Amino acid sequence: MEVLFYGSTISIHQPNRKYLKQFIMKTSERILPATQNYYLEGPKPRVNELKFAWRVFIEFLNSFRVLHFVGPCITVFGSARFKPDHPFYKASEEFGKRIAKMGFTTVTGGGPGTMEAANKGAFENGGKSIGLNIKLPFEQKLNPYVHKSLTFTHFFSRKVMLVKYSYAFIIMPGGFGTMDEFFETLTLVQTKTITQFPIVVFGKAYYQPLLQFIEKMAEEGTINKADMDLVLFTDDYDEAMNHIKTYIRQNYVLKPRKRVWWLFEPKPVSLVL
Repeated sequence: MEVLFYGSTISIHQPNRKYLKQFIMKTSERILPATQNYYLEGPKPRVNELKFAWRVFIEFLNSFRVLHFVGPCITVFGSARFKPDHPFYKASEEFGKRIAKMGFTTVTGGGPGTMEAANKGAFENGGKSIGLNIKLPFEQKLNPYVHKSLTFTHFFSRKVMLVKYSYAFIIMPGGFGTMDEFFETLTLVQTKTITQFPIVVFGKAYYQPLLQFIEKMAEEGTINKADMDLVLFTDDYDEAMNHIKTYIRQNYVLKPRKRVWWLFEPKPVSLVL
């Protein structure tokens, strides 16, 4: 049996055919089905790349229109898997409530779990609530506690918008997605790609192994200890919110922006704060 692999012909012996078939089947079992499959062809045609770039541009442009006037935000990251009776769900709800009390907009990934809880805390306590959802076949359905929402196709463009309008970040317990968001935000701060906004990591027992590993990285010299100065590990709501308030008050003056709807942005949500 012969197969074409990047322009070269490879002979496959008879006993190995079933393993090749299993490999092809496994690699085709995508969580998110591809709109079109390309096997062993190298780069896609240039017109495909142009179409992809255009779709990403439209996704960003629509995001700028919807989010431009939402006001200063605080983003809450966390797991989609915690149920309403879980302590971390209740903690996220409390953070949403406190963010609303500060007069800031609560931004989350728009899904269930801690995201829903933070949106709910803001929504039910007079605050603005934004959900930036992602197309997934499981877990990620938009929660009902948002005033405005967007649904993204690409994780990278969604992460840009989760960071772009926020002055602080609260990291609740979560899995791979939360770790991705936490470390990307931390990397942007470390490299001064964004301003050194405060990052609060809530759940000291949950994150203790991660903290130990970060300290190990500092000992090995792969990061500087100063890189963690604006990361607060805490279990205390007051400590978390005071950490954020202190930084914002020391570094920013919040003032209304003159609003010009030159991108035909939707009118902002009218709330009594």
